Amino acid sequence: MDGLTATQIWAFGTFASLIAGLATTLGAIPVLFLKKELTEKNLDMFLGFAAGVMLAATVFSLIIPSLDTGGILITILGIFLGALAIELMDTFSPHEHFLKGHEGPELARLKKIWLFVIAIALHNFPEGMAVGVSFGGGMIANGITVAVAIGLQNIPEGAATAFSFIKANYSRKQSFFWSFLTGLVEPIGGLLGASLVVLMAPALPFFLSFAGGAMLYVISDEIIPETHSHGYERTATFSLIFGFLLMLVLDVALG
Repeated sequence: MDGLTATQIWAFGTFASLIAGLATTLGAIPVLFLKKELTEKNLDMFLGFAAGVMLAATVFSLIIPSLDTGGILITILGIFLGALAIELMDTFSPHEHFLKGHEGPELARLKKIWLFVIAIALHNFPEGMAVGVSFGGGMIANGITVAVAIGLQNIPEGAATAFSFIKANYSRKQSFFWSFLTGLVEPIGGLLGASLVVLMAPALPFFLSFAGGAMLYVISDEIIPETHSHGYERTATFSLIFGFLLMLVLDVALG
């Protein structure tokens, strides 16, 4: 199905990112039924796996296609600006991390729950954008690969997010609801990514590497430090490697 029309790119990009975002909800379901909270070791293992999947999708489905179609300079520029964009959002958006605490400007009137949601949204938005961008140029196989990768990593990430809300003293229903809500950020990113490659098709290699840079920033700044903060670094590292290898196999299988 090469040579997708603009409408099809919008539809595929938005729908695929929605499905990937809803995988967060799937991962959050256990919070409603499990009486015991997940241990720090399990949370670090889940997030490490998610980081590995994200890293593989970033390299094989975003950065390498950018290199192949746009060359080294465009790819470097896109990666740098993508990371810088998330850095600026991280710096100037008020948000609260479960581990690192408050970042960005202080807004006393904004409830803490919304600060948590903004932090997770800053994480999820580039994932959705990566899905939308990956369908550019009619690359449906590449788009499906990225969507599967993001959805796959969103399952353990959804569980980790939901149980982190529990640890922050929110009820099980609240934890499930807010985890579900954060997943809905991804189709917004997907629509934006698809729109960019439709409206500025010649710049597709740049947008691929831009999304890759944004993903690399999230992996390095958010996920890996989180998984290496509780004494289970080796477990998290091998979980990352396993996630990377699994996504490598899926990338080959999906073409």
